[in-house]
Amino acid sequence: MLDHGIIEELKELAKDEASLERLTELLGQERALRLQKEQHLNLLEAAIRNDYDSILITELNLDKPGPRIVYVNDGFLKMTGYTREEVIGQTPRILQGPKTDRKVLDKLKKSLEVGGSFFGQTINYRKDGSEFVNQWDIHPLLDRDGNITHWVSYQHDITERKRAEQRLIDSNLDMNDSYEETKKIYLDLNPEGAVIGSNIAFREMLGYDKDEITNYHLWDLTPEKHADTLKNIFSSDQWKKEFADGGTKALILAKKNGIATQVEAKTRIFELKDGGHMIRCDITNVSLRKNVMKVLKQRNQEFNKIFERKADFKYGLEINDSGEPVFTWFSEGFSNMTGYKSEEMTGEGGWKKLVHKDDHKQAAEHLNSVSKGKSSCEKIRIVLKDGSVKTIMDYVKLDENDSKGRMKGSAIEVRKDTLSLV
Repeated sequence: MLDHGIIEELKELAKDEASLERLTELLGQERALRLQKEQHLNLLEAAIRNDYDSILITELNLDKPGPRIVYVNDGFLKMTGYTREEVIGQTPRILQGPKTDRKVLDKLKKSLEVGGSFFGQTINYRKDGSEFVNQWDIHPLLDRDGNITHWVSYQHDITERKRAEQRLIDSNLDMNDSYEETKKIYLDLNPEGAVIGSNIAFREMLGYDKDEITNYHLWDLTPEKHADTLKNIFSSDQWKKEFADGGTKALILAKKNGIATQVEAKTRIFELKDGGHMIRCDITNVSLRKNVMKVLKQRNQEFNKIFERKADFKYGLEINDSGEPVFTWFSEGFSNMTGYKSEEMTGEGGWKKLVHKDDHKQAAEHLNSVSKGKSSCEKIRIVLKDGSVKTIMDYVKLDENDSKGRMKGSAIEVRKDTLSLV
């Protein structure tokens, strides 16, 4: 059911009862589409819930105070204690405090400034002031032209894992008790490449039970063509380099049903009480992450398309020596909407002819505001070639690629598409 305010605006824009009914129907369809996309996102979150505690999406801008948060999932709210209303529009700085490692944050910013991904961890703070160890996995979101539009951050609360590592005393540690609550994926190996421990999440990923997997070496869990390489690594001290403390190892693992899956293993080497060593692998399912990124990218593109189809035409404009607005170019949509060819409206006199005479003063003030460096959005009327009148929402700003103060604008017809932005 539409709220009273929207219904009243629809009545103002509708020509008659039939038009009102059609506008209401179209707006309902648009809302249904958005609900479908929300459900799509919920399914996406369910698919990655075993890998990530929370998801955070921010705007692109990295300058202080930092990129503003535009989306958080329920996992973020549970992990931090904040409500969604408290964090949307804020920056991730709200999680920082006295023990947050500045060096890690500097590395994070440098990586993102060049469009790269980032993996790191530091101490963050919940709303109640309590500390937790936050591990980030941050990636750029791209539009269909390859431009970065947002940052998506997958986050883990690894506090319990850090405590468990401190308590590690021998290779017989059963990781299920320590890690199952957080649903991370772990694998422990000895220097000979034998599996000496794994948690349920790892075994479920490959389809093995606990008793089965302890009979295997790492190369038994990979496709046959990769097995010899791993055997050679563990037949000498080469494992110390390939699985170095703090390193990342790319692996192809084979599920029990034979399907290959790509993973990344962030490795730690622990010295045991008896003088031996244990290799701990913190596993990320790269195949799943790629699918997630693909879906997020597709969703981002679809989101952009919703707004692209609303812009009926774009244009360039300058103020001549006499102080009169002059159109310099139009996009293809201009002719479709107005009936004019671009050359009929570019140059002297075109602006006055296109803009309804009763709106000249209002539109001129609109452009004057833009010439002073402010973007401006104004509802004005234009006169089409057949003499009819349309109302547009006109958004104008200075052209950032032009040093002469020229402007560029986007004209959106006031119809059901515009109403869906309310």
